[in-house]
Amino acid sequence: MSGSGTRVSAPALMIVGAVSMYLGAAIAVDLFDTLSPGAVAWLRVAGAALVLVIWVRPGRAAWRPSRLVLAAAFGLITAAMNIAFYEALARLPLGTTVALEFLGPVAVAAFGSRTRRDVVALGLAVAGVLMIADVRWEGTAVGVVLALVAAACWAGYIVLGKRVAQRGRGLEDLATGFVVAAVLTSPLAMFLGPAFAGDAPTARLLLLGLGLGLASTAIPYALDQVVLRQVGRARFAILLALLPVAASIVGVVVLQQVPTPMEAVGIVAVAGAVAVRSADEREAPPPTA
Repeated sequence: MSGSGTRVSAPALMIVGAVSMYLGAAIAVDLFDTLSPGAVAWLRVAGAALVLVIWVRPGRAAWRPSRLVLAAAFGLITAAMNIAFYEALARLPLGTTVALEFLGPVAVAAFGSRTRRDVVALGLAVAGVLMIADVRWEGTAVGVVLALVAAACWAGYIVLGKRVAQRGRGLEDLATGFVVAAVLTSPLAMFLGPAFAGDAPTARLLLLGLGLGLASTAIPYALDQVVLRQVGRARFAILLALLPVAASIVGVVVLQQVPTPMEAVGIVAVAGAVAVRSADEREAPPPTA
């Protein structure tokens, strides 16, 4: 794909993935009424594993140790990111959690910055996210620690995700990696007890869990693999600032929530960050598999 094509398609794919993720967030809110954050996070991982295995049907080669080690590491750090984020949400306001978690991509982008243009793009992205997110510095110290753990895992997701994408079998590795992650985090399934209580809508809750895995994980992370094949880690980290922009778009279209002036400025800042960083793409294309 040409450089110009990448600049057009990568942000568009990130927006599509973000919209899917926020649809999944609406499902998660419904599940939170019955289940604990840990149980919801495990349903997200297990649901994604099931959807991806059925969709991709990875062959025997994908389960060999030479392939599975990296895939499993990627699946586990992604599961840890989701678990820590949901647990942080139970203790902190949403905007605060999002802002703290975004420190992960910021670190990756900062490490990959080489020019003044890179620094300007990073500054615009950080400022935009802070203006869009409803940051309120309240909550528990445990919540802050969990959000920072999610940030570290998000940085790991970018680094390992790029390595998975470069191998050229991203979807297969997503499937096998999430199967391993679902198995190793299965102790969290013990918190699914309320879903099987006498009067609980068990089938509905499990179907919601499957939908959560599809919308919040399988679709957006599969699209991330496409984007990571096109761009480097630093630019991908900047593109992640489009997630809160997508949330604002969903709010306008679905809920008729008009952005405040500060949110509007934040959206413009993020768009500027993507444009500035995209205009200075120097990363070598990934090897073909």
